Amino acid sequence: MAVGAVRTFLAGRASVCSRPGRQPFLQPRPPKIEVMSVLAHESEEELPAWSLPASAGESIRLPSEWPERVTREWAWGGATGAGVRVCVLDSGVELDHPLVGTVQRSVAVSKNGDEITVADDTSGDLCGHGTACAGIIRSIAPECELTSVRVLGNGYTGSAAVLIAGLEWAIEQGFDIVNMSLSTTKKQYVDRLHELADAAYFKRTMLIASAHNMPVESFPWRFAAVVSVGSHESPDPFVVYANPRPPVEFFARGLNVEIAWLGGEKISATGNSFATPHIAGICALILSKHRELTPFQLKSVLHLTATNVGGGA
Repeated sequence: MAVGAVRTFLAGRASVCSRPGRQPFLQPRPPKIEVMSVLAHESEEELPAWSLPASAGESIRLPSEWPERVTREWAWGGATGAGVRVCVLDSGVELDHPLVGTVQRSVAVSKNGDEITVADDTSGDLCGHGTACAGIIRSIAPECELTSVRVLGNGYTGSAAVLIAGLEWAIEQGFDIVNMSLSTTKKQYVDRLHELADAAYFKRTMLIASAHNMPVESFPWRFAAVVSVGSHESPDPFVVYANPRPPVEFFARGLNVEIAWLGGEKISATGNSFATPHIAGICALILSKHRELTPFQLKSVLHLTATNVGGGA
């Protein structure tokens, strides 16, 4: 006779145990833990949730076209970013800036009392930060599609609620990449941001987020589902270092970067905010050449082509 599923529940109560020749004794159990081990399974029994029937394995076979060695040439050689939809979640983007070019769509997220709205916007950038990020992305991936989602106002100010609403909208729109050169230190929003980071990951939207410029705890860059970015000093936009000691996963050019600014101008600036769009641009190149990549695979390609891993080729 086949042995069915054996379940052991540890529900925070004491259980009565006995040993040969001794009196029963009370053994406390750890709370809120459930352990289930399946010793055998009859074909007519129902599979556990999130299980795969043996007959379905062939139907989800993935094409394997990976080279013996993942090089930069394989990853993005000849790519322009064409067909990749990139969202810049920031202070807006100045429309028709010569270093940015065409912005396919621009929306603004606003909060009035308890009501938050997302509407088309023609105001452009209110402080220059988003334009700078968009210009860097376009300098690397000139043919990517850009959408601006304004969640910051004058003086780089904004609320976490507006940031979350903007991120929700971006994930719903199904962008390939969302550049987030911003973060929040408000811990009451951490759970919701974490949920959104995971939702984006499973929907194949890659969140690329900058680490804070100060040694403080902020989010969402600390989540494993995003690509987290800090700065290095090299002037080469394609020098990327993989960090063996996260939570920052990658370092990109972020010091004395020439960036697009308001009024069609350009300035030199420093910050993790400007390292992040370098990674976003490289990811756009990779995805334009390899549309099938999941966020997990995309992050793996970034690692394998990092300058300190295999990026010399």
